[in-house]
Amino acid sequence: MTARVLTGDRPTGPLHLGHYFGTLRNRVELQQRGADMFVIVADYQVLTDRDVAERLRETVDGLLLDYLAAGLDPEGTTVFAHSAVPALNQLVLPFLSLVSVPELQRNPTVKDEIQHSRQSSVSGLMFTYPVHQAADILFCKGTLVPVGQDQMPHIEVTRTVARRFNERYGPVFPIPEGLLSVAPVLPGTDGKKMSKSRGNAIALSATPDETARLIRGATTDADRHITYDPSVRPGVSGLVQLAALCLDRDPHEVAAEIGDAGAAALKRTVTEVVNEFLAPMRARRAAYAKDLDTVRKVLRRGNERANELAEQTLAEVRAAMGTVY
Repeated sequence: MTARVLTGDRPTGPLHLGHYFGTLRNRVELQQRGADMFVIVADYQVLTDRDVAERLRETVDGLLLDYLAAGLDPEGTTVFAHSAVPALNQLVLPFLSLVSVPELQRNPTVKDEIQHSRQSSVSGLMFTYPVHQAADILFCKGTLVPVGQDQMPHIEVTRTVARRFNERYGPVFPIPEGLLSVAPVLPGTDGKKMSKSRGNAIALSATPDETARLIRGATTDADRHITYDPSVRPGVSGLVQLAALCLDRDPHEVAAEIGDAGAAALKRTVTEVVNEFLAPMRARRAAYAKDLDTVRKVLRRGNERANELAEQTLAEVRAAMGTVY
């Protein structure tokens, strides 16, 4: 049986190399293996980020361009917007009835999102994210969900919702599995986890000059000899790891080749390697950007398929619950 994969992103800004090595490359490989891929543009999940919500068209267009540049094939992957699939969102209400408030309060991912929201109060939407994500996964009867380790609690909520629905109303949903990425967490230019919000990320859409500037400003240390030791030398090791990933080589080998040449040589090497790695993606992105109408059609086609499946699933749910009048 072909695996049905559900994954996606919040359209909060440009995707970066951390996204690529953490999830995007995995998605392209799953697509090439014949998985039925669904990628959600989680626009409803940015409603708590007011500055982003005011420019959603721009950020959604950018996300679509990053997807296509990274190699997602719209003929084999269904890319759709959360807000464009009403039947999906109708699943949230019955799903909420299957999860208790204490279970949501205990969810470590929700706790972390609330802690980092930097808001004086937290909306009900943010609090119920795991149940919304359960609807995202189960509307298309997803069986595999590529995630990072920090997202596994959300998958457990989805599995709980699916099991409880099936026990209460009859078998409708598969029990999905989380698929952990084998890629390591990629450090940014400051040695910490690469993140848009930290300003330490190299965007897939960055120009060669922007990339060079970011790498020149990267954190290193006073030891001239280059080694790969993430716990002791996070800044230097992050740069070495970035080059190694782009070259598909062992980071210890990359560090040994630079040796006593120092941080300046390391940064030159990383800049060259990253720019060479990103060149094909930049070319594809530039080509797609010349025809945004075609890019937006990818989303409209995906919305159509997602709506068809969501309507089918909602009809099954209503029949199982006895709410067809």
